[in-house]
Amino acid sequence: MSFKKRTATAAFLLVLVFLLFQYASRLVFFLVLQGTILAALVEFYALAEKRKLYPQRVLGLIMALVLSLSFFFPNEFPFMLALFCCFLIQTIYFLLVFTTVEKLPRFSSSIAVTMFGVLYLSFTLGFFYPLRFEWGAYTAYFLFGVIFLGDTGAYLVGRAIGRHKMTPLASPNKTWEGAAAGILTACLAGIIGKMVLVPQISWGKAVVCAFLVHAVAQASDPLESLFKRAVGVKDSSHLLPGHGGFLDRVDSLILATPFFYYFITVFWK
Repeated sequence: MSFKKRTATAAFLLVLVFLLFQYASRLVFFLVLQGTILAALVEFYALAEKRKLYPQRVLGLIMALVLSLSFFFPNEFPFMLALFCCFLIQTIYFLLVFTTVEKLPRFSSSIAVTMFGVLYLSFTLGFFYPLRFEWGAYTAYFLFGVIFLGDTGAYLVGRAIGRHKMTPLASPNKTWEGAAAGILTACLAGIIGKMVLVPQISWGKAVVCAFLVHAVAQASDPLESLFKRAVGVKDSSHLLPGHGGFLDRVDSLILATPFFYYFITVFWK
């Protein structure tokens, strides 16, 4: 894949994200977010299928939408009710579908990986909705800046001087030197973000937030990589030229987004 195509894809995605966070209505934002989550979930289930874990795709997509509705209707359809509905739907489905002895060996892995995918992606990435509409677009840009500038610093320094592997099985190219550089770059992004995006926040809160958020992101990224390593693939798909799949693009955000939301909810008041 040429550098030109990779850059073109990145530019397109950046423009799309900006337009979405800056101008989209609540409904449009929710629908686009769900499309992204469902695309990533399909890729996750495809990885699971390669290991013969038998995820129930349609069931998982339905439960992901049900769980996501708790973010769109937090008062009318709270998360705990949505989660219970998911378990109820899943129970009824498996009782009706898994009715033969031949299917029984697949039951445990199937029910586990189907539900895990929903929680792993729909629950975590769903926090983008309250983040955008409770805290505003600029706060979301702060998160993106910390994650992506931190990743850039980690990549450049790790490639140049990285020697000590951080997660050799999940991500062989990640090093502790790169991780340290990523944290420092993320803190710098936090300082810039405080000046440009969220000036009402203190310097200390901005830097501590950037430090912790990127540390969580550095754990989130290798976790997604483990799923790919388990099936021997480099990318979750090839839907985004030069960038792999949707799951590859959101890997750092899966854990970082809910962490960031709760951090600012508690400490940025």
